[in-house]
This record gives sequence, structure tokens and C-alpha cells, in this order.
Amino acid sequence: MTTDLMKRQAELARRHGAEPSPPLAGEKLGIAANARAVPRAWPLNGLRHSPAADTCGWYVWAGEEMSHDEDFFLPLHVDHVAEWCPEIEPYLALPPGWRFLIAPGYEDVWFDPELLEA
Repeated sequence: MTTDLMKRQAELARRHGAEPSPPLAGEKLGIAANARAVPRAWPLNGLRHSPAADTCGWYVWAGEEMSHDEDFFLPLHVDHVAEWCPEIEPYLALPPGWRFLIAPGYEDVWFDPELLEA
């Protein structure tokens, strides 16, 4: 991860009133195959649960609805996010309990306490 990206992530988190909590190197996130689609499918959605084992807690998908199919999310090392879906990289330092929804010219970022209930 570049220093520029780390700065952008920290700035974005602080702009929304959150203390930056970037994923650790080698951690995985869950990402839907539709988030890699070309042309890009919109909007892009992300939500972060608390980290567990070797995962950072992020789940990312494209489109209006998140599927509940067992195989909807694929594991992806955070180091490969830039290859799959670079638009979400600035949001990955938001801590557990945060969500985002982005599209061209649109950004919504909010805290969702229900994500921390388990």
C-alpha cells in the first residue's frame, strides 16, 4: 500500500468522524464477483464487521441488493483490491461498524451499530 493511499484513507475516515483502522497486510475481505465487472456495476457497497481470524471484516458488492447466497462473497487478500475494485480502496480504513455506498458523483458513508452486534 502506498503512502499516498494510506493518507487518503486516514483523511476519509477522519472526515467522517472515525478513527482510521486499515486492514492489516495479508488479511482478506469478502467481495462479490459483480464488484469486478467491466464495465463497472454501480453502486458499490461496503460494510465492515469486526475482524475475525484472517479477515478484516469488510464485505463489498455492486448493485442495489446484497445476495444471501452462500457463495456470493469470494475471499480476496486486501493487497489485491486495486486489481479488482480500486474505487473502494479509500474506504477500507473505516473501522468496524461503518458502511459506504458510492457511485459516480455520489458518496454516502455512515456508522451502523448493528454491524457490531453478533
